[in-house]
Amino acid sequence: MEDNVVFVGKKNVMNYVMAGVTEINKGEKEIHIKARGRSISTAVDVAQLLVTKFAKGSKVKGVEIGRDEVQSDDGNKINVSTIDISINA
Repeated sequence: MEDNVVFVGKKNVMNYVMAGVTEINKGEKEIHIKARGRSISTAVDVAQLLVTKFAKGSKVKGVEIGRDEVQSDDGNKINVSTIDISINA
């Protein structure tokens, strides 16, 4: 796992914001906020909070969207949307 990546899941938004702040404080010049499926909106919230409130000198460098094919519990393959938000610290 890369040091400069924050994977967003089902936890509280502030957990991921603090993870991003920690990466910036460690000296990372660029961090990535990554999420899949329903967590995408949380990832956008995390990026906005980082840029506007917690790391005010940072800027969103880019956003990549995509799709992963995963296998569901019943064995079917399903497509899940993904997002990768790059932030320059």
